[in-house]
Amino acid sequence: MVTRGFWKCGMFASNCVIYSKFHMNASLKSGVRSQKTEARRENSEMLNFVQILISTVFLRPYVFIFFSCYLFLAITHIGWRRTILFTIVAYTIAFVCEWSSAVAATGFPFGLYYYIPATIGEELWIAGVPFMDSLSFTFLSYVSWELATVLLGKLKAGWKEVQVVDGEQVRRSWSASLLGAFLMMYLDIIIDPVALRGDRWFLGKIYYYPEGGIYFGITLTNFIGWYVVCFVIIRVFIWLEKRVFTKSTNITAGVRDYRYKALGPVALYLGILSFNLIMTFWIGEMLLGIVGVIIVLPLAVMVMLVICRGMRVRGEV
Repeated sequence: MVTRGFWKCGMFASNCVIYSKFHMNASLKSGVRSQKTEARRENSEMLNFVQILISTVFLRPYVFIFFSCYLFLAITHIGWRRTILFTIVAYTIAFVCEWSSAVAATGFPFGLYYYIPATIGEELWIAGVPFMDSLSFTFLSYVSWELATVLLGKLKAGWKEVQVVDGEQVRRSWSASLLGAFLMMYLDIIIDPVALRGDRWFLGKIYYYPEGGIYFGITLTNFIGWYVVCFVIIRVFIWLEKRVFTKSTNITAGVRDYRYKALGPVALYLGILSFNLIMTFWIGEMLLGIVGVIIVLPLAVMVMLVICRGMRVRGEV
């Protein structure tokens, strides 16, 4: 009886060991499978993100062409380190303001409007805001600020070169910030009315104002919002620049001098205006297009006069 009892106890212990090993192996295999599943899921999400980002570029090529021009101008004017900082600041502030106005439906600071998520799955959206929309504020705000620097700065102009002599000093001034914000609002007077009619060209219908607006469907609050947002972007960048970069940091890395450097921001600014005016006439909005041309002409004349003044001053020197 004792022998049989020891035998039963041994068998029970042996079975327990075998069960424990089996259970451990099963747990290990289950853990490995879970890790593999999680890795496949993360890889799939990353692949989907890359695909949607590529799709965004192909769906909005004009945005990324303007963005590429901005990167070239910004890097050669203020250096690549400050360009990265400006891009982050501009995108973040623009995104928060657009999310606040449209997604959170506070109406601040652009007034109340809503996005139409018709292109979700075709282009990148972040928290209910189209990625390309906030990204556009990076080059729109920078080129407006840089054009203000050209208009306010000491221009050295001639047939062989056009340069802003005191660009670094003027760029940090409050007057450049105020004028840059005004020039960005000036852009929006041309951009938003035709963007609102995006269903009639390749932009697509991406947003609407529930109560409409008095200027070709756009609210005056929207224009004020553009002014405020651009001004905040510029001043926050200038404030952060002094704190992020130490005196030992080479913030001019990437800056290049080349002929007609001052004409780069002028060309990009007028190029953006021209693109939107062309789209306006292309969709048959003749009145809107004519009003846009009338609005743009004084600025174009002013830029030409500033350049001519620079040439005359250089000739006198």
